[in-house]
Amino acid sequence: MTVSVIQFGGSNCDRDAVQALEEIGVGAELVWHEDGLPEDTSGVVFPGGFSYGDYLRAGAMAARSPIVEAVREAADDGTPMLGVCNGAQIGSESGLTPGAFTTNRSARFQCEHVHLRVENADTPWTAAYDEGEVIELPIAHGEGRFEVADERLAELEDADRILFRYCDEDGEVTEDANPNGSKHNVAGVLGERDSVAVLMPHPERAAFSDIGPTDGQGVLQGFSE
Repeated sequence: MTVSVIQFGGSNCDRDAVQALEEIGVGAELVWHEDGLPEDTSGVVFPGGFSYGDYLRAGAMAARSPIVEAVREAADDGTPMLGVCNGAQIGSESGLTPGAFTTNRSARFQCEHVHLRVENADTPWTAAYDEGEVIELPIAHGEGRFEVADERLAELEDADRILFRYCDEDGEVTEDANPNGSKHNVAGVLGERDSVAVLMPHPERAAFSDIGPTDGQGVLQGFSE
């Protein structure tokens, strides 16, 4: 049983995702989107990058690949799926997760470390943390601002479908701690099932003890449940 890391034209965090999963003992392999979803797939990652040059909208073209429908069917059967950065954009564009990711408030590409507060620790992706715990992950995006209608956001909050919010190092959710202007500082959300999630920060870039903090390992452990 293996986690399939889906490659699209322009993906560039795909190998990072494989190595990070293998670092925590989870088998993973690269899967070119045109080759279809392998039958032994035990989980799916939509990795970061710039699929199809972010033409139309970030993630819009990749979301129309036939493999995404196969991922949707697998997710409906309970297969865990995680979208990271461009993968989060693909998840939202395909309707696997709610809302949309659009141009940063700064209108610039941003690459930096941010703090996140765990909003719901009762999911596969956050079970390694405590509710309210603050973790540190890097971001690298130009279109990371989460947007959703106010009414829909209220529904997501009522259903505990917000995974992470941007915060300061003390866990305070403030405007200054919001790197991209995301509504209510949202950094990650769940799909209809808690086995489906997307987030804009990169857990796979914070998973190796020999090069820095390993706060991202807890997110990736969602594939080992």
